[in-house]
Amino acid sequence: MRRLLTIGGGVFALLAVAFVVFLKPIPVPAFDGTAYLKNGAKYDVRILRDSFGVPHVYGKSDADVAFGLAYAHAEDDFATIQQSLMTSRGRLGLVDVQTPRLVNGLAKAIGLGDLLPAKGADPAITDYLVQLLKVHDRIAAGYETQIAAPTRAVLDGYADGINLYAAQHPDKVVAGFTPAEGHDIAAGFVFFTPLFFGLERHIRDLFEPTRQYEVSTGDGGGSNAMAVAPKRSPDGVTRLLINSHQPYTGPLAWYEARVKSEQGWDMAGGVFPGSPFILHGFGPKLGWANTVNNPDLADVYVLTVNPDNANQYKFDGAWRDFEHGRAEIQLRLAGPLAIRVGRDLLYSVYGPVIQRPHGTYAIRYASHDRINQVDEYYALNKAQSWSDFETALKMQSIPSQNYTYADAAGRIAYVYNAVFPKRDPAYDWQQYLPGDTSRTLWSAYLPFDAAPKVVDPASGFVFNANNSPFTATAAADDLKREAFSPTLGIETRVTNRGLRLAELLSADASITRDDFRAIKLDKIYSKASALAKLIPELIALDFSKDPDAAIMAQAQDLLRRYDLSTDAANRGTALAVMTGLPIVAPTFAGKPAGDKTASLRKAVQTLMTHYGRLDPTWGEFNRFRRGTIDEPANGGPDVLRDFEATLEPGPDGKFEAAKGDTLVYFVEWDKQGKVSAQSIHQFGSATLDASSPHYADQAPIFLREEMKPVWLDEAELRQHLEREYRPGR
Repeated sequence: MRRLLTIGGGVFALLAVAFVVFLKPIPVPAFDGTAYLKNGAKYDVRILRDSFGVPHVYGKSDADVAFGLAYAHAEDDFATIQQSLMTSRGRLGLVDVQTPRLVNGLAKAIGLGDLLPAKGADPAITDYLVQLLKVHDRIAAGYETQIAAPTRAVLDGYADGINLYAAQHPDKVVAGFTPAEGHDIAAGFVFFTPLFFGLERHIRDLFEPTRQYEVSTGDGGGSNAMAVAPKRSPDGVTRLLINSHQPYTGPLAWYEARVKSEQGWDMAGGVFPGSPFILHGFGPKLGWANTVNNPDLADVYVLTVNPDNANQYKFDGAWRDFEHGRAEIQLRLAGPLAIRVGRDLLYSVYGPVIQRPHGTYAIRYASHDRINQVDEYYALNKAQSWSDFETALKMQSIPSQNYTYADAAGRIAYVYNAVFPKRDPAYDWQQYLPGDTSRTLWSAYLPFDAAPKVVDPASGFVFNANNSPFTATAAADDLKREAFSPTLGIETRVTNRGLRLAELLSADASITRDDFRAIKLDKIYSKASALAKLIPELIALDFSKDPDAAIMAQAQDLLRRYDLSTDAANRGTALAVMTGLPIVAPTFAGKPAGDKTASLRKAVQTLMTHYGRLDPTWGEFNRFRRGTIDEPANGGPDVLRDFEATLEPGPDGKFEAAKGDTLVYFVEWDKQGKVSAQSIHQFGSATLDASSPHYADQAPIFLREEMKPVWLDEAELRQHLEREYRPGR
């Protein structure tokens, strides 16, 4: 043992020397917030926290409101705001100590395995990607000319709110954090926006051991939204459901806020950490819900590299030189020390280049040439009518997302928003493209009117639940798939939630408030769903000669009796969902279905190991956890009452909900056009502060499937006021 310890100590000593000699640690600059402590004097803003801790931000100007929103959000989740800023800067590697990863890397270089545990994803990959996509180069080149001055004022105000909080709480500032600027906020939108339409999936595929797609020859995780018009409501009320499914925590987790300025900005809704704008929500005149769509907006090109000159690739019959760059990735060692790691960057006429053993590839994607996403979000926030809303969308700087819309005038609409490249129809754009011809180098986009949309259908309702836009209302009013070119790459997938919305809304000719809420809380898998179609196939599997034939027969009998419900008391759901998810989930990403026999065997083994039976209640298996709360989750994956976990149960044999229903709004405009709303958050406004009364105060209400009021009138709000203050004053 002593000899092993001596050897181990020697290895770590050598690694320590390697850090100093070869990695050359550099000091990380400390944050000096002195100059920002007076930021509060620059802004005329009030923050009113209601009895649930939700901030209502009132300001004279829009910039005042953005300042207050940033400060309020930082009070509840400064760590994630910092993480988002450091991500968009390409400096995520400074947030946490990366010494374990570096030790493991050096150990592998000398023939050893991992020596230390390293949690989470490698931040160096994200930092490399930010620099490969030239996020900050693009911002630096176009910030003053491509982003409108009023928008920049809002971004600056938001940055000032972050900086004030950081200056007041230096103990919460991570190493390497420097004062936020408007540039940083815009950069966050530039980097994160294309991730929603799957850019990271295309890049991830390139890092597989083999090429994932053929080359075209030239021959030829979810959300719910619905709106009901007055003519479909017995009381003449317009109704809107805002129900995005997001992770419970992290940079894409919802935070609830209400903002109101004297310049006409008046909205309530959800923001992500680092966002100065309501990303979806409502105001007095209109509202909208976003759901993620999946148009084909990213292309991968296979380049032909010159065998005599690795610095050249073929394009239109001639050799072209690659453009070169250099990424500088900083990784924190400990305390204020970091190292710099350099990586070469390559670019072609198509865009960024990634070299792999199986080929050299270039990437091109919608919005690669645009940095003004913030302008469009600002315009959407200020819209007062359908005309304003549509005008904002016509800016086409937000490349994807479905919009389900409703307003005080009784108009409803569904828009499949996508900035479609103009592509040569001779190629199959679902495959990789030849990277040696200008025929595949698109440089323009189709107009907004080319996108699918349904406005004021005769049915009186629209919906989307990450399903195809060709099912968005009653069948008679639906768009026809053949009317849209295959080059658009519009998905045709069918989600269970989309099927259930179509079934339930179509079946109800007079949708009351209670009906509307009951539809949202539906917990059933449609008989036409992938899971329902799978169950007969599982029952038909032959286990007669299996050593575990008896228990497998019991499992099949349980599946035979399963009624497709995800109610917490149901005793068939655990087996059905645990078996079915690993089989059908890959198909949503275009991958082959999982193995039926193996999945059923594994589900049986897990249930017997942890419960001693095949039929624990779904609530025993499917858990909602927050702080001291550990309760049954009533609902499940891809049902309208959505709770989602990973495909694998935890060490305790249970699913723990990590995403799904999060911030939910029911919004109504009465016959006179007056708005009212109720909302619920799965946790509460205090995202990270476990000592706050708002860390989990909404969770019991959420689990009871109830809502809380949204107090839009200040006088009414003051009857439910927790505190009022002016940041920095």
